[in-house]
Amino acid sequence: MAPRDYYEVLGVQRTATADELKSAFRSLARKFHPDVSQEQDAEEKFKEINEAYAVLSDQQKRAAYDRYGHAGVQGGGSPDFSSVDFSDIFEEFFGLGGFGRSSQRSRNTPRRGADLQMKVELSFEESVFGVDKDVEFTREEVCSNCQGKGAEPGTNKVRCTNCKGSGEVRQVRQTILGSMVQVSTCPSCNGAGETISTPCKVCSGRGLDRKTRKKTVNIPAGVDNGNQIRLAGEGQPGVNGGPNGNLYLLIEIKPHKFFRRKENDILLDLNINVAQAALGAEVEVPTVDGPTTLKITPGIQPGKVLRLRSKGVPFLRSSGRGDQLVIINVDIPKALTSEQRGLFEQLAKSLGSEVRPQERSFLDMLKDILGG
Repeated sequence: MAPRDYYEVLGVQRTATADELKSAFRSLARKFHPDVSQEQDAEEKFKEINEAYAVLSDQQKRAAYDRYGHAGVQGGGSPDFSSVDFSDIFEEFFGLGGFGRSSQRSRNTPRRGADLQMKVELSFEESVFGVDKDVEFTREEVCSNCQGKGAEPGTNKVRCTNCKGSGEVRQVRQTILGSMVQVSTCPSCNGAGETISTPCKVCSGRGLDRKTRKKTVNIPAGVDNGNQIRLAGEGQPGVNGGPNGNLYLLIEIKPHKFFRRKENDILLDLNINVAQAALGAEVEVPTVDGPTTLKITPGIQPGKVLRLRSKGVPFLRSSGRGDQLVIINVDIPKALTSEQRGLFEQLAKSLGSEVRPQERSFLDMLKDILGG
C-alpha cells in the first residue's frame, strides 16, 4: 500500500510554514500517542505522523519530497528521526525534564528570592495620621558561619560521585521512535554537582540560617484595610546571586469605639435627646482631631447628616482630607421621672393627638416609576 501524502497526514497545505507544521504535529501527536489514545490503530497513526513531520520539518528533505515525492526521501523508506527535536512533545506526555537537554544553565541562573508577607495592625488614628511602626519579621539569610557554602569552615565540598559533578543523570528510555535520552536533576546532589561531607553545624548544610529582624517602617497617613506596603529587598535571599525578594506589610485596622470609615470620610452616629432635636442646640462631638462644636438646628429629623469639612481621612496619594459625617439619631427615653412625664403630658396636650401619614417625596415616587 502506497504511503499517504505527508501534507495530508498532518492536515496542512503544501505552503504551510514551519510553525504551522509544528502546531499540526503537536496536536496530532497528543491525540494519537499510544500512551494516551484509545484508538486501536493509534500506534500506526503516531508513526505515520512522526514520519511526515520528520521529513517536512527538514528543509532539504522537504524540498526533495516536494520535487520527487516519497521516492526523493530515502528511496521511499522510513526517514531518519535523529535530526528532529521531539523534546517538547515528549515532555508534555511524560513530564520529563528534557531529552538530551542540559540543565546546567538553569541550575546556575540567578533567581530572585521569594516574597514575604506579614500583617501590621494599626489603631484607627494611626491609619488616619500615619505612624512610624516597629515591625519584627523572620527570614532566611546567608549563614554567617559557612558564608552560604553549607560546609563546616575548614572543610570543602566534594564532587558528586553519582553525576560526576555535572548535576545531571541520564537515563535511556525506549520509545516507538527508538532510544531517547532523558536528562534529569541528580537526586544525590540536587543538581549542585557537589556534596557536603561535613555539613555546617549552624545551618545543617543549607547555607541559610533563619534570622529575626526588626525594622522601623513609616506608615503613610490615609492607609486603609487591605493596603500593602512594599519593603524592597527585605524578603528571602536570592539564588545564585539573584536579588532578594520583597517584604509586603498587609494593613489591618482595629475597629474604633465611635468612628467608622467610608472611603475618605469618617462616619459618626450621634444620639441627641428630643429637646435638643426640637429646640436646637450646640453640642460637642468627637473627631480624630479632638472635640469640636456642632450646631444642631431646631426641628432636626432623625437620619439627618451633618458635615464637618476636612475632618476625615487624608487622601493617600494627593493633598486634602475627606469629611466627617455626623448622622443624627433622636434618642427616645425608655423611662421617665414623674417630673419628665408631667412635662411630656403638657407637651402632648399642646401638640394635640392628631396623626397623619407621611407623604412620599417626589423622588421616591419617581424611583417607583423608573423601577429604581
